[in-house]
Amino acid sequence: MEHHESFFSSLSEEEHHLLALKDLLYEGSWEEIEIDLKARKDNKPYVVKLDSRIDEDLLRIERLRAYEDEKGVDLGRYLPHNQSAQN
Repeated sequence: MEHHESFFSSLSEEEHHLLALKDLLYEGSWEEIEIDLKARKDNKPYVVKLDSRIDEDLLRIERLRAYEDEKGVDLGRYLPHNQSAQN
């Protein structure tokens, strides 16, 4: 198993959810999803209604983004809808 795939497999359901949102709704941009979450937290208009764990989701994004930046990988490629497109 590839190292990145192993890391992806270790992620929580919430982290998989964030990766899918980034990929499908935010055109692969962590920055855009962070802006949206912070807007929701500040009671401003936002795109996606997520659970009330905004601070926790922002920490998850920070972790995922740091991994992607450090390793030069897009973890979204390991999401099921992307794997079928690669085969």
